[in-house]
Amino acid sequence: MVEIEVDGRAVQALPGQDLLAACLAAGIYVPHLCAQPNLPAEGGCRMCTVEVDGEESPVQACEVTVAEGMVVRTRTARVEKIRNVALELMLAPHPKDCTSCAAYLNCELQALMQYTGVAHSRLREIEKETARIGSSDSIIAKEMFRCIQCTRCVRACDDLRGVGILQLNHADGEVYVGTAGDVPHSQTDCRFCSACVAVCPTGAIMDVPGLFRTDVPRTQALVPCQDSCPAHTDIPLYLQLAGQERYSDSVAVFREKLTFPHSLGFVCSHACESGCKRGKIDTPISIRAVKRFAVEQDPDQRWRERTSVAPATGRRVAVVGAGPAGLTGAYYLARKGHDVTVFERSAKPGGMLSYGIPRYRLPQEVVDAEVATLVEDAPFTIVTGTDVSQVAALREQFDAVLVATGAQAGRRPPEFAAGWPNAFDGVDLCHRWNDGTAPALGDVVNVLGGGNVAFDCARSVKKLGATTVRVLCLEPFSTMLADAEEGREALAEGIEILASVAVAPVVGDDGRVVALSVSDVVAFSFSSDGLHLDLVPGSERELALDSVIVATGQQSDLTPACGLELRPGNFVVVREAGATGVDGVFAAGDAVNGTSSVVGAIADARRATSAVDRYLGGDGDIEDTLFDREGHDPVLGTIPDFSGLARTDCRTAQAVTTETSRCLHCELRRDIDTAKYWTDPVFKAPVVAP
Repeated sequence: MVEIEVDGRAVQALPGQDLLAACLAAGIYVPHLCAQPNLPAEGGCRMCTVEVDGEESPVQACEVTVAEGMVVRTRTARVEKIRNVALELMLAPHPKDCTSCAAYLNCELQALMQYTGVAHSRLREIEKETARIGSSDSIIAKEMFRCIQCTRCVRACDDLRGVGILQLNHADGEVYVGTAGDVPHSQTDCRFCSACVAVCPTGAIMDVPGLFRTDVPRTQALVPCQDSCPAHTDIPLYLQLAGQERYSDSVAVFREKLTFPHSLGFVCSHACESGCKRGKIDTPISIRAVKRFAVEQDPDQRWRERTSVAPATGRRVAVVGAGPAGLTGAYYLARKGHDVTVFERSAKPGGMLSYGIPRYRLPQEVVDAEVATLVEDAPFTIVTGTDVSQVAALREQFDAVLVATGAQAGRRPPEFAAGWPNAFDGVDLCHRWNDGTAPALGDVVNVLGGGNVAFDCARSVKKLGATTVRVLCLEPFSTMLADAEEGREALAEGIEILASVAVAPVVGDDGRVVALSVSDVVAFSFSSDGLHLDLVPGSERELALDSVIVATGQQSDLTPACGLELRPGNFVVVREAGATGVDGVFAAGDAVNGTSSVVGAIADARRATSAVDRYLGGDGDIEDTLFDREGHDPVLGTIPDFSGLARTDCRTAQAVTTETSRCLHCELRRDIDTAKYWTDPVFKAPVVAP
């Protein structure tokens, strides 16, 4: 270490460290603007001016290397005069109205004004002709008239990311920050990493308002794909590894959080893609498709060598339901050393993966293989063909119980509640198609609902030979709950989609539904007294049919006999971390939350499983590290026509490499240090040196 003296205090500094960094690390605030810990020194703002004994003139702390015995003064009259003049020069062309700036109360320039007491420039105001140059885009908002030319953004783009699309331009005797030719970022090699935003000390370059969530920690929100994933999978890393054709490493990363990655590669609701920032430019990264390709290129499964099973604890756990949530819970609890038995009423495990999703979307052999992997890596027992109705009573035989029975029952609107022989629940039909007991539905089939189950039913019926298949839903087509891909493929298969319609059954003399009365909807709303519709006058018509499938929602089929408190929809009421009102009985997945997604059920089961382990005396730690992180390379470099790279189908290694190269690498922004203001508690009270 190098010992120096700053304002009468002894300071230990690292050899080769610049003086500014040494002071800040020691809790001594020295004002600065152009300096930033992740960037090379520039020394242009003069705010970090200090006096050093032996130097004739004041120096810039960011440009001076510490030396043994150095004596430094940071608050002399000469130093403060230099800083104040420098700040006034910056403020001369700067807007005075701070409250209209999006960076208000989070602006380094504003903080320096408060620190120095310089409220505005005494100099003549300057109106720069170039101050309005620089257009915003879908990710980066620009108000370049707020720029103070600290060049942080230029250095971040060039030195930190290796992209170099920002530079100092000259026009009419003025200097300003811009791109070559002042073209928008989308017409350059910009990688849209937003490092320029992260380092900007004013409101000149900022994130577009609403780009990130504000109800979660900032570091989490900065990577929207990972934040949007219910399991918070490290998506940027596994995309990068897959793009490098390191498929087993890629699989290892998402296996740390996901128990059914191959199945998810087929049917995941891919909320991560909805959050993907690339979607603000054109289309999101094909995250789900990359996951599927990586799993299918990983026959060796080297990550399995790093999974382990703890010594037996002597504790017995019952899991009710062998769907994604139940099997996830069983897997982790068995690995924690507990003796786990899973009870499943169907003939095979898998839950909705085996019985709720058509085989054209998810092959059964994929599900079977993933279940087998879980049992091999964490031995537990699956008992099929066993219906446990009194789940709470299992507590008498087991030390803990995890209820994961899913949402297996259909939920119908009141007008379709009658038991007409040709009206079927969508979720029940999906089950019967998969076990081979489905009834004949006729040539004309109408499906009610706008979710994935409705489209699963419609497409299955069409593939089975129905001539006319219609999907009818209350929502507009653009806001249907189903994946957009489902809607597109249904239309391509000749299925009619009638959106924004209200329907009512027309019942014949034989007690069957013979048609649907359909009316166009302008708007609808729900309140405590029911559904309110604003219909188009005169739009009512009838659509004849042979059968109708009601896929308007699902609920749990648990009854009060289960021994647990239930809320409307027969869903289990839980307290913290999945604990029910019965001691030692926990619940997770769709049985608690209603129909969500496979990945959502897995994530919820992980939380509940951790709580079960703690209840049994364990530490609750079920986290895995199946791939050793190698650190981020902050240099992205350039990719020609990066903004124009089109989304690929990810069916080949080259396509996957191309697709993953479209990633904006939002995770790199976490590594950029945030500014500490002079009011930060880390800084000691300043001492005014004589």
